[in-house]
Amino acid sequence: MPDLADAVDLALTDPVTSALRGRLRAFGATRGGAARFDADVSPFGALPAAPGPGDWADLAALCGPGAEVVLVRPGAGPPAVPPGWELVRDFPGVQMDGAAVRGAPDPDAVELGPGDRAEMARLTGRTRPGPWLARTAEMGRYLGVRHEGRLVAMAGERMRLGGEGPAGATEISAVCTDPAFRGRGLARRLVDAVAAGIVARGERPVLHASAVNHGAIRLYRAMGFTLSRDMRFDLLRTPH
Repeated sequence: MPDLADAVDLALTDPVTSALRGRLRAFGATRGGAARFDADVSPFGALPAAPGPGDWADLAALCGPGAEVVLVRPGAGPPAVPPGWELVRDFPGVQMDGAAVRGAPDPDAVELGPGDRAEMARLTGRTRPGPWLARTAEMGRYLGVRHEGRLVAMAGERMRLGGEGPAGATEISAVCTDPAFRGRGLARRLVDAVAAGIVARGERPVLHASAVNHGAIRLYRAMGFTLSRDMRFDLLRTPH
């Protein structure tokens, strides 16, 4: 169904807006051409491909004065911000497409729920896989591996793009392993298990990685993910 594939590809060029105008609309807000997740869910925001002054003003209104937002967009270079805005940190990334990934359930993976949130926060605090805030875990399904009762690795779902089934894609995120348990293949197993759940819904697994995290990119390539586009995750501060 090429029309559905084209719709998913279009959503992937602007994942934040697609998520917040679709299946994750309860987790943020849009205003004009701008979009922003709630501040306790994700720092991500978005603008049109060629934003004008009104678009920047809409994003500033969604965020509030002097607030930080991570602008997510395709591209190879940092954004040209208007006067009053500050580029705090430029962050190049890549988007990886899992259309060919089937995944595989893992018998050792356990589903994580509200009672696991404190442990999930501690693990992400130790490993820094990416933004993890008070309500991030509400965005999708998370799986973990425990050792002697302690959570030592996890991965889960973050942005859900487009529609459901073949019209949609789900981003795999928060892939992390306690330093004492690295080198055992836990990250790969958990990504496979999360991907299997996404594929079972008829959706496409996708993920994002830092452009300089060559080890992660090699792992994801070996699993069947392909590089689809350069992405930016630039940290900005709104005008005061």
